[in-house]
Amino acid sequence: MTMSATPDVHSGFADFPAGFRGTLLRPDSDRYDAARALYQGRAADRGPTLIVQCVDADDVATVLRYASAHGIPVAVRGGGHGSDGYAMPAGALVVDLSSMKAITVDPSTRVVRAEPGVLLGELDAATQRHGLTVPAGTVTSTGVAGLTLGGGIGHLMRRYGATVDNLLACELVTVDGRTVRADETDNPELFWALRGGGGNFGVVTAFEYRAHPVGPDVVAGQLIFPIEQAADVLAGLPAVMAAAPRELGLLAAVAPAPALPSLPAQAHGRPVLALVPVHSGEVATARRDIDPLAALGRPVADLVAPMPWLRANSMLDAVAPYGKRMNLRGGYLPALDTDAITTVLANAAAAPAHPDAATTINLWCMGGAISEDTAEDAMAFSREGAAWLWEAVSMWDSSEHDALYEQWATAMAEAMRPHSLTNGYTNLTDDQGPQWRRTVHGSEDKHRRLRAVKAAWDPENLLRFNKNITPESAAPVH
Repeated sequence: MTMSATPDVHSGFADFPAGFRGTLLRPDSDRYDAARALYQGRAADRGPTLIVQCVDADDVATVLRYASAHGIPVAVRGGGHGSDGYAMPAGALVVDLSSMKAITVDPSTRVVRAEPGVLLGELDAATQRHGLTVPAGTVTSTGVAGLTLGGGIGHLMRRYGATVDNLLACELVTVDGRTVRADETDNPELFWALRGGGGNFGVVTAFEYRAHPVGPDVVAGQLIFPIEQAADVLAGLPAVMAAAPRELGLLAAVAPAPALPSLPAQAHGRPVLALVPVHSGEVATARRDIDPLAALGRPVADLVAPMPWLRANSMLDAVAPYGKRMNLRGGYLPALDTDAITTVLANAAAAPAHPDAATTINLWCMGGAISEDTAEDAMAFSREGAAWLWEAVSMWDSSEHDALYEQWATAMAEAMRPHSLTNGYTNLTDDQGPQWRRTVHGSEDKHRRLRAVKAAWDPENLLRFNKNITPESAAPVH
């Protein structure tokens, strides 16, 4: 099987079912360009043949029955935040779920239901009206669908686990157009695979989550250190975080300095180490847990303060603009040791620098609930042995820089390979190929199990525009 659509894409889908109630967008449609815009700017270089904007699950079923009958592979767009740009492949048929945005929150049971077009900022706003939140990601423009199906990490993972650890059920449309529910009782093997296996098994039209009390205020912000202190500060993080409570989440980022009044003008845009703590426990005592981080060096700016959860969970929006050309690599670290730190800092120093570009290397602290409360084989999402997660993201504007940043990202991934585990988090890296897909979910037994679920629910691999799991007995997709 290949990653391309059917040749001549079924004559432009002129026979598309009349019963479809949503909107059909072709390359000559007025709204086509706006509809195909993704977080990954490089996806705009070429576009799909047809975008079908669904209004509900019945529309999704209509599209999938049509695609299945004709053997047409289908791409799926939720929030459009995937770095690979799989949501809008060239020449493809795209199921666009972005207008399906219903959210319901039951404050008595703390059960939240969200449709696949919901973005994280919208989910946070709806749950915070009741003093709740669903543990999820950190950029408000991220879609709940892709984030959840890949696993879901964020500022609350040490306290409440990954998003999939708080997923109660999915409703989805199968490739042959049936509507099914997947939870611990109904279709439990499918539910196991959906929690981390991505969009390989069907098109999810509703997610049900367990929410938790958070806020309205938390203590969060940035501790900014000169890059000269980075090695020592990073070396001290494991001991500090080992003693920290689960309520403290931490991101460490080697990134260009923001243009802050507290920083000298000559430092703006130059590399710094920023620690981003988010403490979701008692506001009055949070600083007691954060101060040991500041004491690891001599910060040039301490911007940590009480703030609303909605503001804390949107801090990273500024470094994740929509539509930039980008690449992303990442993996799990069993330890943040001297060799790994040295490799991170050396590659940060070697990153290309252009006025329209920025490169950031992030280190997320795991531990707590995400590492300790869910068994590795309980779901497809893997976290076994992971103490830290690294991700390297470059963003730029000009296509002439594509090859340069790809070379750097590839070199970074190769340099980090000796320090990284073979399992990983699929959402925070571009697809690294067949061998990577074979091990990213953990053991060989888990991979075989995922292929068996794929064979049961998508035997023809129509849902192949993703970090693809090929059906059992099928040839791997390259």
